[in-house]
Amino acid sequence: MSEPIRVLVVDDSALMRKLIPQILQRDASIQVVGTAMDGSFGLKKIEELKPQVITLDLEMPRMDGLETLRQISRKYRTPVIVVSAHSQEGASATFKALALGAFDFVAKPVDVASGRLEEIATELAAKIKLAARAGPSRLPAELPPAEWRRPKPERRPAGSPTRLVAIGISTGGPNALQYMFSQLPGEFRGSIVVVQHMPEGFTEMFARRLDECAAIEVREARSGDLLLPGRALICPGNRHIKVRNIPQGGTVVLVDKPRLNGHRPSVDVLFASVAEEFRSSAVAVLMTGMGEDGAEGLGAVKASGGMTIAQSEASCVVDSMPRAAIERGYATRVVPLEALARTLVTLCETPAPSSKEESGSAVLGGVPKGLQV
Repeated sequence: MSEPIRVLVVDDSALMRKLIPQILQRDASIQVVGTAMDGSFGLKKIEELKPQVITLDLEMPRMDGLETLRQISRKYRTPVIVVSAHSQEGASATFKALALGAFDFVAKPVDVASGRLEEIATELAAKIKLAARAGPSRLPAELPPAEWRRPKPERRPAGSPTRLVAIGISTGGPNALQYMFSQLPGEFRGSIVVVQHMPEGFTEMFARRLDECAAIEVREARSGDLLLPGRALICPGNRHIKVRNIPQGGTVVLVDKPRLNGHRPSVDVLFASVAEEFRSSAVAVLMTGMGEDGAEGLGAVKASGGMTIAQSEASCVVDSMPRAAIERGYATRVVPLEALARTLVTLCETPAPSSKEESGSAVLGGVPKGLQV
């Protein structure tokens, strides 16, 4: 039997320093070897206890979580799971932490004192195990600086999008998308819809950050938003997103159906609707993440005539999601992160050719109209 994963909990809240070890100690494969009340004490405990994974609060006195994380990344390279406040300020700090090298994050429930920390127990334990296996985070090369803003073009590309690009992504996603979106030109002719596994309340800030570093427009999706060239829509946390191709053009629809295989939003839900509505004009991309969400959906897109892409294992923080699709033969191409933007630009330069099945349909950019999810 392997040794349990050694975890250090760093949090200025005495309640959290009590509750986090309590919920983790139920898992025999995890051992909380110590706690620390702020970053200064945390760094000393790292030297003393040699943890394999650290859970880190960001809002602490003396040395805050971001400065602590900088020092951990520089000196120890121990994987860090951020335990983030469920607020706008907490979301902003969390994305800065991910850009500094945090492996992943979990959001504290709003009312921790009433015992609701139980809601994240399974998620936190799973991410600790994953971080221990994966080791230090691999940041994409040339990640845009935190305060960098890319100028937008004066005009969006005219006409209809040449293709719909649907992206499914999870662990490691914020940095991977930030890198990829920063590489896309303002005249990008495709339309993008993204499912990123992320809690409710974080996706609006995430979309805003992506918009700042991208020449294309990025926003959190709302039901009825149009699929336009040079626009990317991010599914809100705790909602599913589908696409529809109606006579007026492509749109997105948000739905509140139950979780699919534990996920809401679910990549499979998005990909299934993309396969049905957009067929050969679809490009489905499965990127870094844990689990198998999106694998079967990628297969549906391939079967409908669309292009399917999986991010390469070496460029993923966690390769479970794309690997599941690759092993089932659903990925037409396997592409490293650094080449994904270039690949999408090339695919979206011209409309996809219509299949014989679609040849009699009214089309918009090669996409059959009037289909319903």
